[in-house]
Amino acid sequence: MAKWTPKHEAPEPLEGPVVGTITGGTILWFVLFLVQVPFYGWFDDRDLTWWVWTCLAGGGLGLIGIWYVRKRDAAIKRAEAAKASAPQEPSQP
Repeated sequence: MAKWTPKHEAPEPLEGPVVGTITGGTILWFVLFLVQVPFYGWFDDRDLTWWVWTCLAGGGLGLIGIWYVRKRDAAIKRAEAAKASAPQEPSQP
């Protein structure tokens, strides 16, 4: 059986509003956690408390994600600004 190899190059990754996406997802995880907390007894009776703690873990990891993507976004903007302000070197013949 032959190994499959792509016949074309992979497309460039899409750059979108990464900080907003991660922030929205983090808020969603915390909202899901807060919605489930009043029903903790119901989850505990059915051994499903991991649902509650998964939402809390998702919110906590989302906070780390927000920190990371904000730093990444700032670094990308600094690199673009440095590239734009750097003097252009003349090409050698």
